[in-house]
Amino acid sequence: MEPPLDDLVVARPQGLYCPPGDFYIDPWQPVADALITHAHGDHLRSGHGRYLTAEAGRNVVLSRIGPVDLQTLPYGEPLVHRGVMVSFHPAGHVLGSAQIRLEYRGRVWVVSGDYKTGPDPTCKPFEPVRCDVFVTESTFGLPVFRWLPQRQVFDAINSWWQANADAGRASLVYAYSFGKAQRVLAGLDARIGPVIVHGAVATLNAAYRESGVALPATKNVLEATPDELRRCLVVTPPSTQGSAWVRRFGDFSDAFASGWMQLRGARRRRNVDRGFVLSDHADWPGLLEAIAASQAPRVIVTHGYVEPLVRYLGERGLESGAFKTEYGDDEEQKEATAGTPETAAADPASTASGDAE
Repeated sequence: MEPPLDDLVVARPQGLYCPPGDFYIDPWQPVADALITHAHGDHLRSGHGRYLTAEAGRNVVLSRIGPVDLQTLPYGEPLVHRGVMVSFHPAGHVLGSAQIRLEYRGRVWVVSGDYKTGPDPTCKPFEPVRCDVFVTESTFGLPVFRWLPQRQVFDAINSWWQANADAGRASLVYAYSFGKAQRVLAGLDARIGPVIVHGAVATLNAAYRESGVALPATKNVLEATPDELRRCLVVTPPSTQGSAWVRRFGDFSDAFASGWMQLRGARRRRNVDRGFVLSDHADWPGLLEAIAASQAPRVIVTHGYVEPLVRYLGERGLESGAFKTEYGDDEEQKEATAGTPETAAADPASTASGDAE
């Protein structure tokens, strides 16, 4: 079905486009003007002429893509461009993440990017924004995905670390270097032992600290003593598993922190000792909560488990549809779910017309 001619956001080959404002939101091909919801690689690309993002995300954007023509807005502060009123509102996903509110001739659309409704000490919490049309992700858009309380997950991580430290072995946590790594760090009990991070994590930690986010003190592996290597907790990207870098820690126990760890067999396929279910995306109840809070009669789904959510919303009387996008192709999804034939039925790529995260 063709979208209405007066839609504020339409899908083009370059990305999601606002016709009256003549700008794009999280475009995946180079454009003149790009509004960015957050700095993960599937939403922030290099090569655009001008960038506009939330002020809270300034340092992570520059850390990710280097010097660019960047303008920022504080959360909630409006900017009018060609008659379209634009504002950024917290999405609760990672530092600087934002929902983008568009208002034009009495109509209000909200493009949410990626979001979660649960707590996170490293970023502003999700803020519901009322609108006529809500554009949502659906990364974990199946009823099976329901997160435990954050404190319970952090307590489990700290207990595992303490047991390993008492046994004289390092604890390695594989976590996406931007967002997930910092959230894990913020939840650690640093009294247990030293904390070591991979260089990719350290780079993003610097951007977080420059933005005023409190993180525990960390070390480079080369700074650690032999005794510290036997008691430390290490936060490192999933891509380092099996590398010479991780072999420096000798006898260690390892774990993977991801929402995908809730899938049956995911920990076994990753060949890790523990799987901690910790996601920076909304679970199924969180998605429904955010959609209901928007009070939007029309919902458009961009990526993840697209078809199940579209069908569910339609059955409950909402006008629902989907945009074909290139979102969702991030490191965490690829690393956590690669080669998972037994969960093909729960694979976003198999249920969402090729959209995956």
